[in-house]
Amino acid sequence: MSQPTERQSRAERLRRLAETGRDTDMGRLLRSFWQPITLSSRVEKGRTLPLTIMGQELMLYRGESGRAYLVDARCAHRRTHLHTGWVEGEQIRCIYHGWRYDGTGQCTEMPAEKNIKPAQIKIGGYPLNEYCGLVFAYLGEGMAPPFELPRKGVFEREGCLVIAREQTWPTNWLQQVENSLDAVHVSFVHQAGKVGPFGAAVTATVPDLEYQETNAGIRQIATRGPGNVRISDWTFPNNNHIIVPNSNIGDPWVDIGIWNVPVDDMATSRMQLFALPVAPDSPAGKRYIEEHRLYADYDPVANHEALFRDRKFPAESPLALTPAQDYLAIMGQGRSVDRSAEFLGESDAGIVLLRRLLSREMDALREGRPAKSWKPLGHDADMHAPRPAAE
Repeated sequence: MSQPTERQSRAERLRRLAETGRDTDMGRLLRSFWQPITLSSRVEKGRTLPLTIMGQELMLYRGESGRAYLVDARCAHRRTHLHTGWVEGEQIRCIYHGWRYDGTGQCTEMPAEKNIKPAQIKIGGYPLNEYCGLVFAYLGEGMAPPFELPRKGVFEREGCLVIAREQTWPTNWLQQVENSLDAVHVSFVHQAGKVGPFGAAVTATVPDLEYQETNAGIRQIATRGPGNVRISDWTFPNNNHIIVPNSNIGDPWVDIGIWNVPVDDMATSRMQLFALPVAPDSPAGKRYIEEHRLYADYDPVANHEALFRDRKFPAESPLALTPAQDYLAIMGQGRSVDRSAEFLGESDAGIVLLRRLLSREMDALREGRPAKSWKPLGHDADMHAPRPAAE
């Protein structure tokens, strides 16, 4: 008689991991970290941009100075969306009745009101940092933590070429994060359809696995042979740092940072940074910029039917092929997978560790206990070696 109750309890624990609303345990946890919310290039000076992050409606605008601000999406007066208004200096004015707000969300003017003071009215305003072409926001309670954990030395190398990309996939955020902690999938998913530079370098060999909790998150080591060891640095709670071969043989490998940020519980914004240790105007830099021009706009969502029905994969460039292969596997789980029906094995050690760490930190926040103080590793170079050599 106890089995259904035990299954229900397990299902409830697993469900908690995927839910990200403001009043959920995972939503509170994710909001206690800096999260990338869009590309810096998406909001120009004097313009506005509506966003939804973890089910929360927000509005990003860039003041006349060029500084970006993030506030709650709707005017406190009649709840009209503020992005339909206009920027005045460093403030935003509502289109409906002219109420004006500064970048902290404080109302500064109510043109038609005589007995209500603007100081009485405030909507949410959130700290921002712009970093390597991404806009990061802190949506949690209290003072924002130092902007340290998202940073990587590989993105800050002098003369380095760094390119940002954003895609939105119609799946729950945790499915994409779990894919990052599943080294075995690389031996199968990235052999599907076409074998691009990534699949060829990693090979189809099933790896021996090792996972370690670090000060920053999880270190994942997948050993496929003496000369084929892949090490990735996964940073708590939703960022992965990997290294992939360049499409242009002989050019340096590419460092990629991937943040999977919930739009809501059925969609995820994939924020990516690509870093090549060459100058943008070098021959290798020009080749990589051209590859992004040709292939970075490939969107597997727009090619859903071609992938699922026809198994029609894009060009061999990793910028198109690798996400298409991942999309096919992840979307095959459905938009939000029922984890209580899974049958996990030894190869899922990374996923098991991930869920344990997320649950531990959620429980700490719920119970009012101190959560772990996650810190940058401070030694990017260590995770680069060994790596398979480019052929």
